[in-house]
Amino acid sequence: MPCCSIDTRAPAALAAALLATGAIAATLHLTASTPGARAAEQPAALQPVGDRHPADVLHYTIDNIEGEPVQLERFRGRVVMIVNVASRCGLTPQYAQLQALREKYHEVGFEILAFPANDFGNQEPGSNRQIAEFCETTYGVEFPLFTKITVTGDDAHPLYKQLAALDEPLGGQPRWNFTKFLVNRQGHAVARYEPRTRPDAPELIEKLEALLAE
Repeated sequence: MPCCSIDTRAPAALAAALLATGAIAATLHLTASTPGARAAEQPAALQPVGDRHPADVLHYTIDNIEGEPVQLERFRGRVVMIVNVASRCGLTPQYAQLQALREKYHEVGFEILAFPANDFGNQEPGSNRQIAEFCETTYGVEFPLFTKITVTGDDAHPLYKQLAALDEPLGGQPRWNFTKFLVNRQGHAVARYEPRTRPDAPELIEKLEALLAE
């Protein structure tokens, strides 16, 4: 009926109509509240954006450790390792292995992008300047270091939210410092290695060399 007309039905008929309307509304509410319905309403974990591949992770601009914006697009065409790092972790000596890996493969198209994060055990409490000085003086790090970010939870940087949303075995939040992701020359994340997998582990080297050969 028109929005401003008066319902002229008899009271009993009108009451019956209202009860029926209420029953339908309740049924719709219960249906929408079921787990299956809620799940159906949820968007896919990660969808392509325009022509971008869902695993393309080199479309961000992030400040480096000196506070200068860096477009990750500049690394497209290289094989890249993305790694969350910390200065006071039992795995911190992996910095030396990362630097050695970079020295060996940089000339053939490899780069490491390191993201300091204090998510685990308060093991990266320092400022960007302190982190940079530590990495340079202790391990002679030459690969790019970025500003300290968060890599887990609601406050995670969008890069790490995207990595977490990828299908297994790539997906999921980092479980600790020095979680490593390999990115192919097209900018797509293709492999993940957990913190205790050393940068010079045979399985990691095998995958890295295969990507460099592509």
